[in-house]
Amino acid sequence: MTAPSAPGRTPAWRRLIRQRPMTSFFTLAIALSWIAWIPYILSAHGLGVLDFALPGLASQLLLMLPGAYLGPIFSAFLVTAVADGREGVRRWAGRLFKWRMSWRWYALAVLGVPLALIVCAIPFSGGDIRMPPLMVLAVYLPGLVLQFVTTGIAEEPGWRDFALPRIQPYHGPLRGTLILGVIWGVWHLPLFLTEWGGYPHGTWADPINFTFSCIAISVVMTWVFNRTGESLPIAILLHASVNNFMSIVMGFMFPSIGATHADGTNVILLAFGTAACVLLVATRGRLGYDPAAASPPQGGAPGAEQAGEAHGRPAVGPEPGGDRGGRP
Repeated sequence: MTAPSAPGRTPAWRRLIRQRPMTSFFTLAIALSWIAWIPYILSAHGLGVLDFALPGLASQLLLMLPGAYLGPIFSAFLVTAVADGREGVRRWAGRLFKWRMSWRWYALAVLGVPLALIVCAIPFSGGDIRMPPLMVLAVYLPGLVLQFVTTGIAEEPGWRDFALPRIQPYHGPLRGTLILGVIWGVWHLPLFLTEWGGYPHGTWADPINFTFSCIAISVVMTWVFNRTGESLPIAILLHASVNNFMSIVMGFMFPSIGATHADGTNVILLAFGTAACVLLVATRGRLGYDPAAASPPQGGAPGAEQAGEAHGRPAVGPEPGGDRGGRP
């Protein structure tokens, strides 16, 4: 017979992850992505220390995207596997297959997001508004699919699928979303030393404004995630829709805005900041969160990491009139 392994033989890093899964996830997500982005930052696409560059989309797919995959999604998988085992991984992965939602949610993500961005871009356009070429419109849907399977899949299984269900029961939907939004913004910081963030023409205010936009988007994403019964595809589609419109259509439709990263951030901040304010007032800060229907807290000892929340009790009650039936 094989003797059971002694608790003391568990590697220290596994014990740390089990005791502090949220801290472990955020630390790994940031550290692994930042390390993987070093070649991109040092290349001619960034600081120019290394004399190499890749053409067009290849620089994003081969230099930036690996860091995104190595950070949020890989870190979420690793921490979930260590802290919660196979059952935890099954629950985590299961939210990716919650496709059966009302068509209104898909319309909100695919049509509502670009419409809101167009309306909020008008004040920044200086009157220079143009109809995008047919070629741009033709690649819009393929671009949305590409954004879904690249940026969306790389990030949202970490931020929304792993972190949000764990952070809401202990900090509440509003404070938890603010924390998550700030960390999401900080995760992007090294990219402001590359052409993605407008380097070398950006200013110190650009990453600050971008972080505020991440907070605003996170408020909307939390509401969508909660109201769809934790449907990850809708969250991914909403994220992909923002990126797709800004990268494909914005520069052609609003040339003066598409010229700089900062101007685009201002449009996003206005659109999602307005939506966030409306949702916060309409839901009284609950953002559709229903503790009774949400995923149970997972991993580690909540009291050890979530100070101030006794016995893992939810921080807020259900939103009056809320439903989990997938209706907007």
